[in-house]
Amino acid sequence: MVASATAQVPAANGGGLEGWTRQLLERLPAAAGPLAAVQERGRAALAALPVPSSRQEDWRFTDLSLLTGLEPAAPGAAAQAAGDLPPAAPGVVRLLLDGRSDPLAGVTLPLGLSALNPAELAQALGHTLAATGCEQHWPVELNHATSEQVLALRVASRHSVTLELVSVAGAGLLPLRLLLILEEKAELDLSQLVQAQGAGLTSLVLEAHLARSARLHHGLVALGQPQAGLLAHLALEQEPESAVTLVSATAGWGLARLEPRVRQVDGGARTTLRGLQLVDGRQIADTHSHVLFSGPEGELDQLHKAVADGAGRSVFNGAVRVPRPAQRTNAAQLSRSLLLSDRARIDTKPELEIVADDVKCAHGATVSCLQTDELFYLQSRGLAASQASDLLQRAFCEEVLRELPAAARSWGSFQAMLSAAGSGEDRP
Repeated sequence: MVASATAQVPAANGGGLEGWTRQLLERLPAAAGPLAAVQERGRAALAALPVPSSRQEDWRFTDLSLLTGLEPAAPGAAAQAAGDLPPAAPGVVRLLLDGRSDPLAGVTLPLGLSALNPAELAQALGHTLAATGCEQHWPVELNHATSEQVLALRVASRHSVTLELVSVAGAGLLPLRLLLILEEKAELDLSQLVQAQGAGLTSLVLEAHLARSARLHHGLVALGQPQAGLLAHLALEQEPESAVTLVSATAGWGLARLEPRVRQVDGGARTTLRGLQLVDGRQIADTHSHVLFSGPEGELDQLHKAVADGAGRSVFNGAVRVPRPAQRTNAAQLSRSLLLSDRARIDTKPELEIVADDVKCAHGATVSCLQTDELFYLQSRGLAASQASDLLQRAFCEEVLRELPAAARSWGSFQAMLSAAGSGEDRP
């Protein structure tokens, strides 16, 4: 479903980005550190892979030309100090991820949370990317080629842990790599903040494997700048009786592409996906989700929301795969969008592929404007037009924001999201 006041053709972006990629590879230092082997493989793959372009179905609405305006600087100069944030709650560990230093140096982890040793890291790193079919995607190989550090953690069986991750990007490239292993009946409440304070690119790759009956509640708040880009892959693998709640809120990025990818390896698991993206100016926000049920009796509850103003563009493609072994699957997917400007554009494509014959699956999409009768009602109660509009937008967004973990809710308040989305001018 497409809602737009003007037809737009995405710009061709292959040539400029090919040159940008070559310059980046030329400026990278020699592979070193715990990810040296991964870096070498990623660099070889990145040199051989074609850059995504509008000729590819998955990328036809995503204009990557913003990257050509960024300095293809090697990682290392991108990370900034964390800004003013409320202190972490007592007993909660907050880690600063800057892409180059060890985030665990000098940190005492809480009971039940431990770092993977080198042998465990070598065995687990990349497994979930392969299982969810994205290990060779261009943004993932970009991360492979440039990441110097990985935060690799294990949550022990029957332990409950709360963790906060903070990253602040400046100019250049900030690669972030995370690996999470949740053992049987383990629980992790994870709040993650990614901010941009300059014209740079943040590359995020997260892998999480949930054993039987494990629970993960992950809230990602990504607040950008009009000259900054975000490319993120969130790959999750669930064993039976596990439960994932993944909530993402993005605003303010000149280009943001988020790809949640989930595989229920033997069915019998529950996945809850919530997404919110705000665009203004000439910003682009693109969410491509993919959920695969590989066994029976799996559940999915997905809600994606977008607010597009100015000449912003919001894209959503939600793919759900239900093969024959996935009998008695119960999946629901809904995309709801607000179009606030006659220059904004929303492209939404809920997608179900069902082969199993005993399922309950539904999907839907709506694109609408603020309702005049609701605006009139609020104004008749004494609110100014701008106040009435903000109140309706807040109500629309809070359905997603209220499901963020506690720390992420304070970072990703409606006002913070609105401020980030409207903070920049149109980029050329």
